[in-house]
Amino acid sequence: MVPVTGAGGLDSGTVDWDALRAAAIAAMQKAYVPYSKFPVGAAALTGDGRIVSGCNVENASYGLTLCAECALVGQLHMTGGGLLRAFYCVDGGGNVLMPCGRCRQLLYEFRAPDMQLMTTQGIKSMDQVLPDAFGPEHLEENR
Repeated sequence: MVPVTGAGGLDSGTVDWDALRAAAIAAMQKAYVPYSKFPVGAAALTGDGRIVSGCNVENASYGLTLCAECALVGQLHMTGGGLLRAFYCVDGGGNVLMPCGRCRQLLYEFRAPDMQLMTTQGIKSMDQVLPDAFGPEHLEENR
């Protein structure tokens, strides 16, 4: 387990990264990928301690394919909502996989202030993987 450190270096709890990886792998094994053969699984820890997960679901039209992160956010809302504290994504071999830019934006929308992501270069903050992001707070500023 690795402590998640928030703003100001305050410990906001402990993340069991092994459990997140296992949940991401379990989700990846349910992926529907008849076209690309590239399964993806994602798992995240919520602010209230739940683990939510998702897998990619392809479509013959490709453009309608759902990323694992989309499915994860759907499960987040179906199981009580909340914010994401920690995130882990894997490919078909169980290797760490970075979310694409679109999915980073989706994760940003539902992040806790101290959200951390497992990356190919270790644990990073959401601000490190999507610097200067646009989010709901910007809409509020302009109202």
